[in-house]
Amino acid sequence: MSAVGVLGGGAWGTALAQMLASDRRNVLLWARETELVEEINTKHTNSLFLPSASLAPTIRATSELADLAECEAVLAVTPAQHLGSVLDALPTKPRDLILCSKGIEATTGRLMNDVAQDAAPESDIAILSGPTFAHEVADGLPTAVTLACGGGEEQWQRIKPVIARPQFRPYYSDDVVGAEIGGAVKNVLAIACGVVDGLGLGQNARAALIARGYAEMLRFGEELGARGETLAGLCGLGDLVLTCSSTSSRNFSLGKALGEGQSPAELMADRHTVAEGAHTAPVLSQLAHDRDIAMPIVEAVNTLLGGAPAKEVVSRLLARPLRAEHGPAA
Repeated sequence: MSAVGVLGGGAWGTALAQMLASDRRNVLLWARETELVEEINTKHTNSLFLPSASLAPTIRATSELADLAECEAVLAVTPAQHLGSVLDALPTKPRDLILCSKGIEATTGRLMNDVAQDAAPESDIAILSGPTFAHEVADGLPTAVTLACGGGEEQWQRIKPVIARPQFRPYYSDDVVGAEIGGAVKNVLAIACGVVDGLGLGQNARAALIARGYAEMLRFGEELGARGETLAGLCGLGDLVLTCSSTSSRNFSLGKALGEGQSPAELMADRHTVAEGAHTAPVLSQLAHDRDIAMPIVEAVNTLLGGAPAKEVVSRLLARPLRAEHGPAA
């Protein structure tokens, strides 16, 4: 049984490594920080990103990308904005490259699948996405995800035994674009829900925002070729509900702090871990504008991150003209 590779030693990468090692499989975890590599290998902990976990002894960490050459399957869990540079630097591309980062490349507007295909054209690309808090996955709590395989059924049959565990259940899809869009858009909507919580606007407002945000996700996804059924599943609606409802979500926590009056610049400069929605919001708003897709909540989050007061942004949303609930401009 060959080792599985994990690119990225943050909370999510470490949690996935822990899950993969739950059947005593060897897992090779790449991290940039040499001190973190040493800690994982000697103490079997990651106090920097996932302090609650006692890591399996079959997890070995490395700071050398070349070490992953032995892995036929690699899970890429780097922050979305760094995925391209890390894959470019990976000397040997794996047969199966499973993307676990959620976002849109800010400088180009590309989905992660497009970034990976350019950097590793010889690899079969899959997307792993769904409602997943890292600490729960690391603790072995039941989790279900979408595994969208660009290589179709053949790739699914090849990698499902690599990914699936009794407590970690993947569901097959071939809708790579849908799986990507669900994960990227929900990060921005989670910031909006955090703002609602920070302003104390109540549960009614948050439920309405989740529903209207989901409508925006559908409009954007279907315009880019995603299937509605994919976005109604684990990687879309499921992930949206989870991250819009808990301070365990980095994006929700960022929005909550914004709603409480903290400045975007201070929050982004001071955050130890990445709230990917803050990077996605500007490019997503621009893509929607360019394609004439109505996404007022995404636009509001982008305005808020630009420094507009939270109460003012919410007031503008509430002052929008009344419309039919369903339709292209709803």
